[in-house]
Amino acid sequence: MAQQSSLRSWLPGLEVARRYERSWLRSDLTAGIALTALLIPAGMGYAEAAGLPPETGLYATIVPLLVYALVGPSKILVLGPDSSLAPIIGAAVIPLAAGDSARAVALAGLLAILMGAILVVGGLLNLGFVTDLLSKPIRLGYLNGIALVVIVSQIPKLLGFSVDGVNLIDEARNTVAAIADGEIDPTASAIGVGAIAVILAFKLLHSRIPGVLVAVVGAVVLAYVLGLKDQIPMVGALPHGLPAPALGGLTWSDVGELIVPAAGIALIAFADTGVLSRTFAARRGESVNGSVEMRAIGTANVASGLLGGFPMSASSSRTPVAEQNGAKTQLVGVIGALAIVLFILVAPGVTGYLPSSALAAVVIVAATSLVDIRSMVAMWRMSRVEASLAIAALLGVALVGVLEGILVAIALSFVAVVVHAWQPYRAELVVVPGLDGYHDLARHPEGHRIPGLVIARFDAQLFFANGAIFDDYVRGLVADAPDRVRWVVIASEPLTGLDTTAVDELVELDQYLESRGVRLAFAEMKGPVKDRLIRFGVGDRFGHDRFYPTLDAAVEAFDAGRAD
Repeated sequence: MAQQSSLRSWLPGLEVARRYERSWLRSDLTAGIALTALLIPAGMGYAEAAGLPPETGLYATIVPLLVYALVGPSKILVLGPDSSLAPIIGAAVIPLAAGDSARAVALAGLLAILMGAILVVGGLLNLGFVTDLLSKPIRLGYLNGIALVVIVSQIPKLLGFSVDGVNLIDEARNTVAAIADGEIDPTASAIGVGAIAVILAFKLLHSRIPGVLVAVVGAVVLAYVLGLKDQIPMVGALPHGLPAPALGGLTWSDVGELIVPAAGIALIAFADTGVLSRTFAARRGESVNGSVEMRAIGTANVASGLLGGFPMSASSSRTPVAEQNGAKTQLVGVIGALAIVLFILVAPGVTGYLPSSALAAVVIVAATSLVDIRSMVAMWRMSRVEASLAIAALLGVALVGVLEGILVAIALSFVAVVVHAWQPYRAELVVVPGLDGYHDLARHPEGHRIPGLVIARFDAQLFFANGAIFDDYVRGLVADAPDRVRWVVIASEPLTGLDTTAVDELVELDQYLESRGVRLAFAEMKGPVKDRLIRFGVGDRFGHDRFYPTLDAAVEAFDAGRAD
């Protein structure tokens, strides 16, 4: 049984295959075929952006998709070359290759192997906890930011021209300028807009035939019949050759040169993949183990490097296409990979008639499915702080970069946690007629204090940043009490921990109260927190007689002492 559990952990795809339902097959086939049209140009384009032969981009698509189908925990995550990694790969490999294309391919493969090994080790050490830092606001902002980036980047292709830009604003500005200068290609635009209309129409009609497939095939047929191959931008014909080892001529010094870039790429790839994986899993009501995901991405990269590819990660533009076309399982990636192989072997020239504008239409429609303004508005109504985190993630991803945007949002989340712990909710508890127990005076102004007794509650762990605030709060309650205070009882159930600074603050508070004839006691304190007090060497000051199992017990002890 334990062996089967271990096998499922290492090869989740086998478990999915074992439980596969026949009703899923049509959706997976449709999504896989639709996805193929996007996998081919994306792989080739990002390979060229990294300064590598275009076929390596296909190898870095085919191999990872097949491997991830076995080892990946996410059922619809689509892997492949990525725009955020391409420039870093080129910067690491091209100077070492010195113009030798074969050596550049070998170095890129080594980079993928090193990067993948780092991720595999990280997964084995359970370092995937980083995905636990990705709260709902971060995931929501990330998806909206990715949608904005993808849509803006595809508009020029949809209209038949291309622009450069270092960020979203620059790209948008250049796009507007190009439109103003009349660079729109009417034929390409008509095909692109027509493809969007076809996809949306088939979706509105709930057709059993996928609109994406109809739009792509229709665009290819139209381009062929009208002879548009040399008139508007096309995806281009596929290069020849299948994945194969290409690591010749490497030395140990190359490992030393590439280990640092590999670590950086590993961080970027997993940060991007972690958010995408967890976000899409949540949209499907599923969960993904971050460490298993890290290990799977690492394994897929090692395989990519061994068979002529280069570092890759999850795709934020291709995954939505798979999802929107009804992807159910990892079989979608397998179908996409095998379809690329089939095209390479049988009909490599078909994509030479696929207009880039039609492909841009597919990506734009898929990206719009990521836009979730309604949830952003709902979050703003529920929590301005969390909504601000979502907006920060959105702007960070859109304006700075995926990794930077995620890191900014995570950092702001930590700040929000610290601020919340620094200024937690605190309350004086009182007796309310007709209600059992003790209640917050601020919420029940009709309540009354027990004469001579102050009951205070502090809803956070005590640590260096809020210990003084706690001390001042209790002293303020004692000073503002309408009659002489004899006891202060701390309702300690919310206190989940304390550090040495907080212990010092408790000692100082006790000394202050003692000098005024006030006894400090604790009710409902958790055992580990009480043990920590004793371990910090203040057990002599806070003996067992200071601790009570319930507030009622503490109040009864106060009443007994008052009677005496």
